[in-house]
Parts: sequence; C-alpha cells; structure tokens
Amino acid sequence: MRAGLLFKKRFFVTIASIFVLDIVTKQYALRGLVEGASYEFLPFIDLYLTFNSGVAFGFLDIGNRVISNILTLIGILIVIYVFKLIKNETDNLKQYSLSLILGGALGNIIDRFTDGLVTDFLHLKIADFSFFIFNIADASISLGAIFLIYLELFKKNHLSNEQTN
Repeated sequence: MRAGLLFKKRFFVTIASIFVLDIVTKQYALRGLVEGASYEFLPFIDLYLTFNSGVAFGFLDIGNRVISNILTLIGILIVIYVFKLIKNETDNLKQYSLSLILGGALGNIIDRFTDGLVTDFLHLKIADFSFFIFNIADASISLGAIFLIYLELFKKNHLSNEQTN
C-alpha cells in the first residue's frame, strides 16, 4: 500500500516539474528575447517571442479577452477532470501521460491568468517552412496526448491478441 502511494506521488513531481519548467522558461523568454525577433537555437527550432490568446499553437488566437477567459475556464475544468483521471487510473504509463498533460495545462492556465495571453517562444521550422510557435507547456500536453493515444492503441491491440490466443 505504501509503495503505491509513493508511486502516485511521483506523478505529482512530474506535474510540478513540467509546471515549474514551463513558468521558468517563459520568464527567461520574457526577459531575454525581443518580441518578433528570431534567434537561432537548434537546427530546427528558433527562439521567437510571441503571445497568443488562443489554444495550443495559436489555434483560435483572435485577440479577444472574452474568448481567452472562456478558454481559461474550460482549461480549469479540464485540469480538474484530468486530475481525477490520474487519481483513478491504474495504469502507471497512462498516469504519466496524463501528468504531462496536466503539468502543461497548469502552466498555460497560470500564464494566461494575468493578461489573457500565453507566452510562446519556441519556433519549429524546417528550412524556410514555419510550422508553429509553442512553449514547454504545449510540448508537454502534445507529448502526453500522443503517448496516451499510443498506449490506448497498443493496449487494445495487446489485449485483443491475448484474448485470441
């Protein structure tokens, strides 16, 4: 019983780590980057400070504070729901995936809370093709979702293979 409780606490460490990493990197971006200027960082990622009022990767970014407030409220409801999922989930890998999603969601909600905008600063591009600008929270949410989808597909295939044998 104690080992299970200790293991669940690890997920809170994951959530807190993602949250802190997101907030700290956004603060570095705000202090060290000039909005709209591009800085080479990695071969396929530049640093480019921008702000958005929409959801991940600038979707629904229309600059409207009312929409941003609605998105914040929806985000809070999603955080509550994902927290309950983590608490009730028995699969450790799914709990980890959900923890990545929750840590990122909390980072963006807190960032949006003050002025209705989320700070983005990682610009994914290959050659001259620009994909999107994002932050650590967006990356964490995306990775958690991809991992969760993979686990759902793999586990279902795995279970159906076991049942047929």
